[in-house]
Amino acid sequence: MSNNMFCFQCQEAAKGTGCTIKGVCGKTPEVAGVQDLLIYTLKGVSLLAVKGAEAGINLDKAHKVVMEGLFMTITNANFDEAKIIDKVKTALAVRKELEEALSAKGVDLTNLPDAAVWYSESDAAIKAKADSVGVSILATENEDVRSLRELIIYGVKGMAAYAEHAYNLGKINEDVFKHMEKALAGTLDDTLSADDLVALTLETGKYGVDVMALLDAANTEAYGNPEISEVNIGVGDKPGILISGHDLKDIEELLAQTEGTGVDVYTHSEMLPAHYYPAFKKYDHFVGNYGNAWWKQTEEFEKFNGPVLFTTNCLVPPKASYKDRVYTTGQAGFDGVTHIADRVEGGTKDFSAIIEHAKKCAAPTEIETGKIVGGFAHAQVFALADKVVEAVKTGAVRKFVVMAGCDGRMKSRDYYAEFADKLPKDTIILTAGCAKYRYNKLDLGDIGGIPRVLDAGQCNDSYSLAVIALKLKEVFELEDINDLPIAYNIAWYEQKAVIVLLALLHLGVKNIHLGPTLPAFLSPNVANVLVENFGIGGITSVDEDIAKMIG
Repeated sequence: MSNNMFCFQCQEAAKGTGCTIKGVCGKTPEVAGVQDLLIYTLKGVSLLAVKGAEAGINLDKAHKVVMEGLFMTITNANFDEAKIIDKVKTALAVRKELEEALSAKGVDLTNLPDAAVWYSESDAAIKAKADSVGVSILATENEDVRSLRELIIYGVKGMAAYAEHAYNLGKINEDVFKHMEKALAGTLDDTLSADDLVALTLETGKYGVDVMALLDAANTEAYGNPEISEVNIGVGDKPGILISGHDLKDIEELLAQTEGTGVDVYTHSEMLPAHYYPAFKKYDHFVGNYGNAWWKQTEEFEKFNGPVLFTTNCLVPPKASYKDRVYTTGQAGFDGVTHIADRVEGGTKDFSAIIEHAKKCAAPTEIETGKIVGGFAHAQVFALADKVVEAVKTGAVRKFVVMAGCDGRMKSRDYYAEFADKLPKDTIILTAGCAKYRYNKLDLGDIGGIPRVLDAGQCNDSYSLAVIALKLKEVFELEDINDLPIAYNIAWYEQKAVIVLLALLHLGVKNIHLGPTLPAFLSPNVANVLVENFGIGGITSVDEDIAKMIG
């Protein structure tokens, strides 16, 4: 493989344009290359899956490999070149089965694009192929078409993440899978114009709403509706396991297997909202949340002392001093760390190795004390609806500000802490995702007993914020969701934030401020379409933006 790469899928793309030597996330050109090849191969699988849907062929294997492969390539999910190559091979095997099934049905498979026909069983040949399929090499002469294709791909990557969490809890929406495949196949279709791709982008937003609704149902049916909860941020005196990522099925099984072992369990970053679910409150050894957003892990994991389990993305290449304490599972991976195998159908994952490791470790070193409050998903807010509506009608609450999304390393993200701190005292922040770590430990007070920061949960729980907005629209008898006293100042980092944005656009939400920078993959013309049709804007200074959004 060459030492060249190009990646601009996350907010921290080098120089605001793209990583060309090594990913800011830590991925090497080799990993970037096989990730690009995996996406390329999944496009071919998807093209045949679209034909298979028309021919009535069973697509279960195609759905699964597309979902898993997309999720595996999200920023900070998997840095293990060998595991990604294995997924490429799995995708090729699934594609071959589709070819055979389609041929048996008499479907014409001539004149297919290279993504649907290339083949190799050799690791060396796969690595060599990766050199010819990257974003910069596949750039079309029309940069707007390229930009829209990438926007669609990143949207379905986010969809795949949420679809997999729901899948692990037994919830499947066939139409969501079919749209992911239709969207990926569409990026291979040179007959689609920029207008066609805009339509496909907005349609992706519609299925973004559907997949988040699916996951919301999966989580609440399995674990109950999130409820207002105080979460301890101190530590106990027993050894612990720190669980990071987003997958609630994993934490369910880990809590059950650690019960009575003398090992405590702590959440990290986006796993914090697990504390809001009634089903997990029965575990006395579920101690609290340790640390802050994902990007601080290289300093905080040193002090945790015990093993850390990554269930999904938000993994930063570990330092040698604690790398032997890092475990991955699901689509997460890193070369040289222990990977816990997937559960077999009807069974559970086996966390015995990480539990035994934890028993040999010291208890976590305390880095802070106190409590943080969360659990304000839609059901809980509806329970407070009368109080909220009265506060708005009396003027006690002037405006809600949605500050959902992602956190990141850039110094410019201090803006969000300052913005939250400077907001007028008659405003309430609605949040979800790890963006909240910029302000969820500030003392912002309350309004008539309503906390000024209402945390709905993980990034996928941005769905709750949309449901709340739609309910308020109904309560206040408004025709347009944009007439609500709600401003949107959203921080983004990776591809799950992209599908949340597309979902909000599908719901008709306008005038969203997106920062700290606009996506590098948006061409000037595509950015202008978003500005002109949806009022998408960036951020400036805190004082200017508060004046603009709050008045």
